[in-house]
Amino acid sequence: MTAAETTTVELITAPTDAPASSLTLTDGAAEKVRSLLDQEGRDDLRLRVAVQPGGCSGMQYQLFFDERSLDGDVELSLSGVPVVVDRMSAPYLGGATIDFTDTIEQQGFTIDNPNASGGCACGNSFCG
Repeated sequence: MTAAETTTVELITAPTDAPASSLTLTDGAAEKVRSLLDQEGRDDLRLRVAVQPGGCSGMQYQLFFDERSLDGDVELSLSGVPVVVDRMSAPYLGGATIDFTDTIEQQGFTIDNPNASGGCACGNSFCG
């Protein structure tokens, strides 16, 4: 996971109810992240999860390893995986679940986010 992995979403509203601490990582995703961290061979990296404007319909997720600490970061330990979320992304990730899929049809991280609605033909975007 040296390059940022992105998925595009459109968020219904700017959520305020669920904090980033309600973000979850499935066992499969945690296992994959731990494996990738082991490959990197560094103990200062954490999985950074961010939401940024872009993509074909609104917002996109970015997942990447990061050693930085930014002002206002929310630091989590999910299934033994160090995860960090910036303060601007945190409200959008409340209640979201990160999973890892490894099938013939698809391989990669997916994010199930209750703040996103509808699906587009590309499979990576969500429409309102």
